[in-house]
Amino acid sequence: MRHFFGLLLGVVVAAALLLGGGWASQELVRGAAQIVDPAKDTRMLIAIGVMALVGLLLGLVLVGRVSPLATFIPSMALLAWTVVYVLDVSRAASLVPTGPSVQAELLQAGRGTLMLLSSGVYALLGVALFLPVLMPSRWARPEQEEEEEEYEESYGF
Repeated sequence: MRHFFGLLLGVVVAAALLLGGGWASQELVRGAAQIVDPAKDTRMLIAIGVMALVGLLLGLVLVGRVSPLATFIPSMALLAWTVVYVLDVSRAASLVPTGPSVQAELLQAGRGTLMLLSSGVYALLGVALFLPVLMPSRWARPEQEEEEEEYEESYGF
């Protein structure tokens, strides 16, 4: 059951990295290009908050005692997309939602994901998310404390 919840958490982490991180990065680049004061622009503050939440989620998944599937799913998505980008840039770019029928915020998130993909940030995050998968302790069950059982057995409870 732990690995099933890890799988679901991995899908959430992948979506947060791709959509949330993509939208926030594009919004922050827009603000930096226009020299916008973040204290006066609400969208900039929201983008900084989204980046902080994505970073918090990423940090909790990396160091928390969750199933390694929670890091394996987003790492494989990011690394596979990076490999596709290296082999064929146009095919990798075609995976991003673009077009006149796409909502504006989703289009902005797509542009941000392309920017993060082309700059190598997704390759870096993919490798960082893959490292916990290699640790055998992440695959084992958490150890149960046997001291309580020994205490109860010694007094006949």
